[in-house]
Amino acid sequence: MLIKECKGYELEKEKPNTSEDFFNRSEVTFEENGELKTLHILYLRYFDEQFQTYTPFETDPVFTIGTRDVYFKDLVGIVCLLKNTGFRNRKRIYISSEKEFASYFEGVDFEKLKVIFTSLEQNGSYKLQSALEFLV
Repeated sequence: MLIKECKGYELEKEKPNTSEDFFNRSEVTFEENGELKTLHILYLRYFDEQFQTYTPFETDPVFTIGTRDVYFKDLVGIVCLLKNTGFRNRKRIYISSEKEFASYFEGVDFEKLKVIFTSLEQNGSYKLQSALEFLV
């Protein structure tokens, strides 16, 4: 699998009576078997505000690679994909349970995630051999 992009962002209200401003979206774009796919993870913004609970990071941005600040919301999609490789065949995932959300971050080697973002920044992609190399 070739990771092409990892990004996250806060949703904004399109209409005054909608609830988009309570959610964040994290996306991972990757190529597998010659097919370009994007996984969209939609989750409650509250989880973003509690990121210190799920990660060893103290501040957001959680780290900087070159000139790019990497925020927690940029990590969510790739972490979910690494923990559940079955998500490769999905387009959209919605996570509303804090217990489920926290489970994706258990056992992740957060220092190794920097390797993915460094490669994305320098080479424009990262060749993922095995998701297991990012788990402890």
